[in-house]
Amino acid sequence: MNKRVAIDMIPRVADRLEADENDSETAMNGNSENESEGAVVSMHPRADRAQHLRILEAMLFAATEPLGIEKLSEFLPEGADCVGLLADLEENYANRGVNIVRINGKYMLRTAPDIAFVLRREQVQQKRLTKAGLETLAIIAYHQPVTRAEIEDIRGVAISKGTLDILLEIGWVKMRGRRKTPGRPVTYGTTETFMRQFGLNDITDLPGLQELKAAGLLDSQLPPGFDLPMPRISDELTEDEDPLDGTEADPPLEMHVEEPESGSGTDENETGSQ
Repeated sequence: MNKRVAIDMIPRVADRLEADENDSETAMNGNSENESEGAVVSMHPRADRAQHLRILEAMLFAATEPLGIEKLSEFLPEGADCVGLLADLEENYANRGVNIVRINGKYMLRTAPDIAFVLRREQVQQKRLTKAGLETLAIIAYHQPVTRAEIEDIRGVAISKGTLDILLEIGWVKMRGRRKTPGRPVTYGTTETFMRQFGLNDITDLPGLQELKAAGLLDSQLPPGFDLPMPRISDELTEDEDPLDGTEADPPLEMHVEEPESGSGTDENETGSQ
């Protein structure tokens, strides 16, 4: 074969090789398509159930309130056994830190009762005294020993028993004795806890008239003859006091105070807050 014939055959060989390559690719693609059409991917029946359990678990975890069967079923495929799935979850969570519990026929996650104490935190709740309570405390501090009737006379309105009960419970006020007058009313005074709370070395360290004016707690224009008594305190009874007889110790606190009738002198602020 001469050189000219060999050169002429090169394009033919190249075309033949390209055709063979195309036929090979077509055959491979055909086989792949046939294999894909004939292959059937099946999932184990328990795989679906495991996924449904995960869905219910996620719903219960994210919920802020108990969920009923109807609500939970909305997130599952039609025909899913929601009741049976929840029963499985209840069993799975029975010995965990959180349990699945039923509340009025609905389901929710809740801390296991036997370890609830680990999460419990106790703290003192701070409460502000009402205006009536502050006024009563100030009168007792400056006028002690003083009776309830005398407190009401100074304030100009009746006070509820709950106001004094709160001051007694806090420990800022105590029963001192009984006044030597008809009815023998109980007299009240402040305690060492009161002194410690307000940083007082002596009861006479309470601010006087001029100090209260300077602090803006009293009007600059006061009625003629207005004055503050000199605070005094002593554990010893005064000449007009008798010792307590024990009948007044620790009366129950009144948590409910009836609303005053129209026109009565009871302080609305204190009755509404007790």
